[in-house]
Amino acid sequence: MDQLSLFNSDEYFRFPKELLEYTEHFLPEDEASKLEELLMRTAPWKQRTQKMYDKMVLTPRLTAWYGDASRTYQLGGNSFNVNPWLPELLSLKQQIEKSSGYKFNSVLLNLYRDGNDSVAWHRDKESELGNRPVIASVSLGQVRNFDFRKADDHRNKYSLPLQHGSLLIMKGDLQVNWEHRIAKSTKPMKPRLNLTFRLVHEI
Repeated sequence: MDQLSLFNSDEYFRFPKELLEYTEHFLPEDEASKLEELLMRTAPWKQRTQKMYDKMVLTPRLTAWYGDASRTYQLGGNSFNVNPWLPELLSLKQQIEKSSGYKFNSVLLNLYRDGNDSVAWHRDKESELGNRPVIASVSLGQVRNFDFRKADDHRNKYSLPLQHGSLLIMKGDLQVNWEHRIAKSTKPMKPRLNLTFRLVHEI
C-alpha cells in the first residue's frame, strides 16, 4: 500500500512504502529536545572539506560520527574517526531497529547551524553502504525542507518538512532513482540536527 505524503507542491505525491517511510512523531517532544541539547553540547563537531568543481571547499555543515568500534570508517573516499556510542544514541539505534526491522552499525550526525548550512543534491550510493542502502534519519530542532527529485528528471521537486523528533527511512531503490538535498534558506533558521543511522560494510 502506498504512503501518502504531503509535499510543498500543488498536488500530493505518493511515495511507495518500499522506498520511503516517514513518522512525524517518532520521539516525544521532550525526549527529542533533551537529545538535541546533549548532542549540541557534547558531540565532537568538525567541519570537513570536500572536492567540488576541482576545488577543495568547506562543507557547509558540521559532522560527527559514532559507531560500533573505535576504528576509522571509509566512506566515499573519505576517512572518518568513529566515536564510541553514547548510551542515548545506542538506545535510539536499538529503538529504530526494533521499529523498522533493519540493523545499523553507525550514525553520522549533521549539524545545520543556520539557514546558510546545507547539503547539495546527491544520492547515498557509496559502495560501503551496499547496493540498496537503508538510511534512518532522525531530525531534531529546526524544521527544514527535505527536497526530492528524480535523478534523470529535474523538472519536478518535492519537499517534505522534517519535524522535530521525526524519523525518515530511505530504502529500496530510492538512492538509485532519486536525489535529495537540504537547501540553503534566506529565512532565519535555528540549528537543526540530523542523525543518519547507516550500515557501513567492510570493503
